[in-house]
Amino acid sequence: MAQPRISAYLPPDIDPTKAALAFGRRALPKLNEELQSPELLTQQQALMALCDLVHDPEKVYQAIALGFLDSLKALLVHQDQTVRQKTTEVLSIMALHSIGREGLIRNGVISALTGLLDDPVDICRKNTHQIFDMLAKLPEGAGGVLQAGLIPPLVLKLKTELDEIQELILGTLSNCLRVEVSEALAAGAVAVLKEKLSHPSTAIRSKAAWVLLEISSHAEGKIAVCEEEVIPVLLSLLEEAQPEVQVNSTGALMFALVTPQGRSSAMGAAAIPPLLTLVAEETSKARLNAIKALTLLAELPEGRQTLLEHRDTFQRCLDDPSEAVQRAAEIAITVIDWKP
Repeated sequence: MAQPRISAYLPPDIDPTKAALAFGRRALPKLNEELQSPELLTQQQALMALCDLVHDPEKVYQAIALGFLDSLKALLVHQDQTVRQKTTEVLSIMALHSIGREGLIRNGVISALTGLLDDPVDICRKNTHQIFDMLAKLPEGAGGVLQAGLIPPLVLKLKTELDEIQELILGTLSNCLRVEVSEALAAGAVAVLKEKLSHPSTAIRSKAAWVLLEISSHAEGKIAVCEEEVIPVLLSLLEEAQPEVQVNSTGALMFALVTPQGRSSAMGAAAIPPLLTLVAEETSKARLNAIKALTLLAELPEGRQTLLEHRDTFQRCLDDPSEAVQRAAEIAITVIDWKP
């Protein structure tokens, strides 16, 4: 079922008139004072003016130096929804700039935003998750999300949030779970992600496979993916028309098949034919991952026997423009040709 897009428009009863604002360095100190004003309209107007200013990285630098982040963090718990909306909007714009991301991480904004996960206003939650997604792209930001204990609630939010926000959560998780997966596994992330692989949204299916790829790069993650019987579902995605879905799905498979249990599950789910189809498609972005996955299956006697009949498919890959594909094909042929 289609979901309505989250609107960033202000409520109809809000006067959008912006405060008069002078240009130059003196404008920002005045705005910081207005953010701390007891007058609601003054706060709203200051935030709307600030939204315009922080598109400029120089203004972001100045605002951080002047202590704006302390004022903004205090406004995140404001009872007025417009104040919360515009505050999260300011922070999300600041997070677009490298100096802004560094400042937000350094000043504890991640922890300050945790209370907005259950905000009743959709746009406040969306802005919050946009910030998490942007900050988690940095190792320090991913660490900050983990330290704030956000992984379990983010996994749970995948079950209930709007599709737009689910995409952002998956982006955050993909970067954080590259670092550490135990909390996500304990929160049942693999079962939730398995369900998302069948979501109507292509973007959500692709990103769910991406998160599973990151989970499968860890030893304990590989075990969980096999135990939750995710491999057959990943195989079903190999026929997707969207290249990114194929790439992420074959990547997750490649990591999962490192384990004997993973290889056994894949053979039981008839993994070889769809993987061979991807290898034969010269324009497939998933080609490299598919070759590596098949190389792992070739370590099984039954896998090697089947792939011997398709040796020519790998032989043709030796002329691929990509050196990585050529090298992977060479390794695959060596494993397929091996005789005990």
